[in-house]
Amino acid sequence: MKILRSLEDFLFEATSWLAFYPLTLWRVVTRPLTWMAYSDAEQSDEGEERYDRALSPPLLLLITVVLLNMIGTATHAVPETTSEVVKAINSTPENQALTRALVFSLLPLMAAVVMLRARGELLSREALRAPFYAQCYLAAPCAVILNTGIFIFAHEELSNALGVAVMAGGAAWFLVVQARWFSAKLAVSIFRGAAFAVGSTLAAVICLLAILTPIALL
Repeated sequence: MKILRSLEDFLFEATSWLAFYPLTLWRVVTRPLTWMAYSDAEQSDEGEERYDRALSPPLLLLITVVLLNMIGTATHAVPETTSEVVKAINSTPENQALTRALVFSLLPLMAAVVMLRARGELLSREALRAPFYAQCYLAAPCAVILNTGIFIFAHEELSNALGVAVMAGGAAWFLVVQARWFSAKLAVSIFRGAAFAVGSTLAAVICLLAILTPIALL
């Protein structure tokens, strides 16, 4: 009976994702700050009450990455490489999805770290959790935008200008939301919020390059 109840819970949870995934992604795209505040509020809830109205931020990011990985594999949008490590990563869908999830999690991680440091708070797992979760909501649309641009660049029949426009528009949306988030959280001007947004994004890019560059050369 315990196994059956576990299967029932899993079936309900998995099928509920079909409704809540597109709904949560749409809400984040259209009202990002509202749903980042919702994520903060949900940190105090426990058990099944937590994130009852939406997917949790890390789960939204993970499902997005898995779907994008499936689309990339189906459309053969995986670049050729001579790196043995990259070939090993691309050898299985699981490796690809895990690697992409870790890559895109750098954005929320760096933003959360910058916010805590700007507040003068000690860096701890508990203090990091709330801003990291809220930032995962932003990372999911960014993953969609970035992979859409890469998909356009990978197909010669599509205009590169379109890819540039998609990625530039996505970057502008992301930085504006980040600036407003930092401004509200730190009680500073929108210009200082923009500086924090750019700084955290550059930190994430630097960390990404520091990780991927040695991998690409191996």
